[in-house]
Formats: sequence, structure tokens, C-alpha cells
Amino acid sequence: MARISSVYKANELKRALDNAKRRVKEQQGKSNKKAIKRARATGMNLNVFTSRVHNRCRRCGRGRGYLRKFALCRLCFRGLALEGHIPGVTKSSW
Repeated sequence: MARISSVYKANELKRALDNAKRRVKEQQGKSNKKAIKRARATGMNLNVFTSRVHNRCRRCGRGRGYLRKFALCRLCFRGLALEGHIPGVTKSSW
């Protein structure tokens, strides 16, 4: 009997957590939709939201492999460093 009740309790807890998560997602989804509708109604640019901002290479626009210090992607950084256009950067060897 003890085993059945512990399994039952675990299932109840899991069900309660799932319900809570679902409620939170519904509330967030509604608020995001409302915020977007409000922004469109006021003529605001949707790219103003911080969650949509993504770092991109200034030279080629690549979104992955971005180096913050130089504002370049890894490919452009390597090319410029090998050509000697970035001061203080040298190819390492050991």
C-alpha cells in the first residue's frame, strides 16, 4: 500500500507542476502578444525589444562565432589578423 500511495503522490505533484507551468506560459504568451499589438498600433519598431537584439559581425553580418571585443566574426577576425590590420594581434605558436 505504501508504494501505491507514494507513486500516486508523485503523479499528483507532477500534474500540479505541469498545470502551473501551463498557466505561466499562457500568461506570458498573452502579455507578449499584447505588447506586440501595442507596439504595432503605436508604429513602434519591433526590433527595439532587447530579446530580439543579436550581435552581428560589422564586416559581413555573420551572427555566429562573434567576438565582442572586436565586433567581428571569427572568420573576418582571422583574415584581418593575418593581414596585420588588427594592431596587437599576432598568430600564436608554441
